[in-house]
Amino acid sequence: MKLFADLYAALDETTRTNDKVAALERYFSAAPPEDAAWAVSFLIGRRPKRLLESRKLAEWAIEEAGVPDWLFGECFNAVGDFAETIALLLPPPQSSTRLPLHYWIEERLLPMRDAGDDTRHAWLLEAWRAMDERQRFAWNKLITGEFRVGVSQNLVVRALAAWAPSGHGVPAETIAHRLMGEWQPAAEFWEQLMAPEQKSAEISRPYPFFLAYPLEGEIEELGAIGEWQVEWKWDGIRAQLIRRGGRTFLWSRGEDLITDRFPELAALGAELPEGTAIDGEVLPWKDGAPLPFAQMQRRIGRKILGNRILAEVPVVLVGFDLLEAGGTDVRERPLEWRRAKLERIAPNPTLVLSPVVTAASWEELKQRQEESRARKVEGFMLKRRGSPYRVGRRRGDWWKWKIQPYSVDAVLIYAEPGHGRRASLFTDYTFGIWDNGALVPFAKAYSGLSDEEIREVDAFVRRNTIGKHGPVHAVKPELVFELAFEGIQRSSRHRSGIAVRFPRMARWRHDKRADEADSIETIRALL
Repeated sequence: MKLFADLYAALDETTRTNDKVAALERYFSAAPPEDAAWAVSFLIGRRPKRLLESRKLAEWAIEEAGVPDWLFGECFNAVGDFAETIALLLPPPQSSTRLPLHYWIEERLLPMRDAGDDTRHAWLLEAWRAMDERQRFAWNKLITGEFRVGVSQNLVVRALAAWAPSGHGVPAETIAHRLMGEWQPAAEFWEQLMAPEQKSAEISRPYPFFLAYPLEGEIEELGAIGEWQVEWKWDGIRAQLIRRGGRTFLWSRGEDLITDRFPELAALGAELPEGTAIDGEVLPWKDGAPLPFAQMQRRIGRKILGNRILAEVPVVLVGFDLLEAGGTDVRERPLEWRRAKLERIAPNPTLVLSPVVTAASWEELKQRQEESRARKVEGFMLKRRGSPYRVGRRRGDWWKWKIQPYSVDAVLIYAEPGHGRRASLFTDYTFGIWDNGALVPFAKAYSGLSDEEIREVDAFVRRNTIGKHGPVHAVKPELVFELAFEGIQRSSRHRSGIAVRFPRMARWRHDKRADEADSIETIRALL
């Protein structure tokens, strides 16, 4: 556990990529296989869900630390991180036992899900009393389901490939593929992960997704338009549909197995040739056209899919790439070859081939892009002809050319502190719009400002707070910001009657007064 906690601290304390890779390599060199497997699982985002209610965790921490409730609350407000607050308040450890990471996970953390409160309490005290402050912090992060650290899966893969024992030479692309799908952290998996050759793989395993970069600069800088295959950029759930061993698997980009959520696509899989993997977008689709993504959310939010919702919001897979054919990985084949092979798969009402958009010039394509909103798409995907299907986010071969987002001018009305490094600053904001002479909450946003601008807003909040509700500060309605967002819909759950997708701060409108911000009528017009 100490090695893992030291790794977590090292990753958390630097923003330098090379330093992070070096820390990961040091850990992989020293950790036993069963610990390394668990560490990789957590680092790539497969953290356990919250295993203990925050209320009980705080109650037991307050009791162990011997502090009053109010002091714990004040400490949390100052620190801004629940797991760190507990780690700082607990008394020094009572023993120096150094048990490995896999013991704490397999014998204590995971069994908590089914244990009674007395047992969970005893196990928690056992861990806290055996760990130092750094170990407690990492442990508390795991317990609360909030384990996050500044590394991407690609960075972990890069470190594993660089560390691979001399002579193994396991390519990063191979490691990335082996980390996909369902697997159990254990010494056996670790040996398979780092083996120079792998004769068999889990039958359901998807491929790493190839991700596009936002287009940078002018479209003409990409060269001749004939070098690119252009497709609409769909607004759905990115997924891979796989047919192997007589079974069908539908994987989301987040590596969730979602086959049961989409029975239409499970049925589609049964019609595919054996050994087929298609990359595409799951979309709500009716009468030959996509429905608004809000309709997909109706399905996502239901535990049971009845006949009515299946009829009202049917889905299709808009397929745009073929990754496996006849059980053979074809990702290194040119884009045109994969596309032609995909087109030869038997037609099916729930498999829609992503159409190729034709244009004689970039200027003509710019005009076609204006059709995006009417088509319920986000713009274009630009794919270099002849390119392979790569792993992760790579520059050069795939670009996404999105339409300009919706935007409105809104007034800052509430602010609260952030978390982690931003716990001492007001960084989480609620914005209002005008409705009959009053500001009503419209959207929350957390990103888009520079560090300097955040400090300026923080100073404003401290000077102009007019009310408090817990950590939330109501402020004088004076600051105006342009908010950008991707989608908009009516909502009975929001006071404004409107919900938006992916709101963020596009810029601080120093040139506008609060009374010049947008009104509810302006927002409704966007609908």
